[in-house]
Amino acid sequence: MGDPVVLAREAHSISRKHIDPDALKVLYRLHHSNYIAYLVGGSVRDLLLGRKPKDFDVGTSAHPYQVKKLFRNCWIIGRRFRLAHVRFGMKTIEVATFRRPLGADEAEVVADIQPAEPPTSPDAVPRDPAASVDDSAHDHFVHRDNTFGTPEEDAFRRDFTINALFYDIGTFSIIDYTGGLADLRNGLIRCIGEPRERFREDPVRMLRAVAMAARLDFRIDPPIDEAIVDTRGEIARSAPARLIEEFYKLLRSGASERAFQMLAERGLLEPVAHQLQANAKPKLWQSLAALDAYRRRFETIPDTLTNAVLMGSLIVPLGHSLQTLTPPASEGNGKKEPRLSMGILPLARRDVERLRQILGLQRRLMDTSLSPRARRALMHRGPFREALTWLDIHGQAPDAVEHWRGFIEAAGAYEGDAKEAAERPRRRRRRRGRRGPFRSPTH
Repeated sequence: MGDPVVLAREAHSISRKHIDPDALKVLYRLHHSNYIAYLVGGSVRDLLLGRKPKDFDVGTSAHPYQVKKLFRNCWIIGRRFRLAHVRFGMKTIEVATFRRPLGADEAEVVADIQPAEPPTSPDAVPRDPAASVDDSAHDHFVHRDNTFGTPEEDAFRRDFTINALFYDIGTFSIIDYTGGLADLRNGLIRCIGEPRERFREDPVRMLRAVAMAARLDFRIDPPIDEAIVDTRGEIARSAPARLIEEFYKLLRSGASERAFQMLAERGLLEPVAHQLQANAKPKLWQSLAALDAYRRRFETIPDTLTNAVLMGSLIVPLGHSLQTLTPPASEGNGKKEPRLSMGILPLARRDVERLRQILGLQRRLMDTSLSPRARRALMHRGPFREALTWLDIHGQAPDAVEHWRGFIEAAGAYEGDAKEAAERPRRRRRRRGRRGPFRSPTH
């Protein structure tokens, strides 16, 4: 460890107008309360590359309960290490205290030194009563993130150099302890520390290295590729639920074709799902290329790119039919139905059923001769928007998609007019007064 590289405000391109205003609120309040407050991780990397960050994370010298004292809208989460989540409506800014990696001897006893009851000091980290001593084994690779540290120590416990850059809200400068700025300029994905050791700590880092290289169009450092050859079998020991989430992130990235090709070239699909490695062929690349082309049409991830659509883009090219995607019927003997999976990747039953419905609607969506009434009925089906998205991505029927868009627009205008008319206050009819009996004029 040495002195960091510090880029003053005039030497870099990050402007506060590109940072989420709620993240700025968190940074400023921490800074004004005399805590160190940095924007950290992928958001700094993306801002320096001129990309829009997906989220904004904050690193600070404040301990979790000190953060909570500053923000009424703060919740403390986590078992192995406490994190503060500051919520603004549906948005969450994650605030993490700087950590240091523990030595191997310290890692053995970390679960035993936590206090049994929540401490009264706001500087301390309470233990979750629901957590057991074995919680560290539940996430059974990284056991060394449990103690607070300095910004420098926090930088060196991160995975890749380009993810270890800090933006200091106090001086508006970039702080680089690991050589991430040089790697960013050179388009290089490089590990912090020895790659084999880092991948054995957390094998999912192998997926992330490939994903970042594909998304950013960067090169992978040769020692990373050498380590992947030696340790790729370790990835099968990762939590399956965590792996499927990483796969969904890849599929939403807009660079899934390149990412899965790179995974296949390195044999990383084999320990996870043999079917994917065996079918890494043009049909799969064509499906993923179509998915990427659709994703890149939008600045942010469209809400119709659900797990069901993403899953289908990956497994339908492998030859799955509607029948193979139908969940097995329960035998009624009280036993749980077998889990649906592809290799070790778990497929949620609701997503499989949704995909079956999406595929089942394709024939009707292609039928442009449906009556207006039938079209309106189809529009109100639950999977309609996802089914239309599938048609747009994989149907190779632009005329049918435009037909439906025109109909939706017209139907929306009609329904909007009808709703407006229903909500418009009615004019009260003036009641006529009762006429009295007819009286002839008196002369």
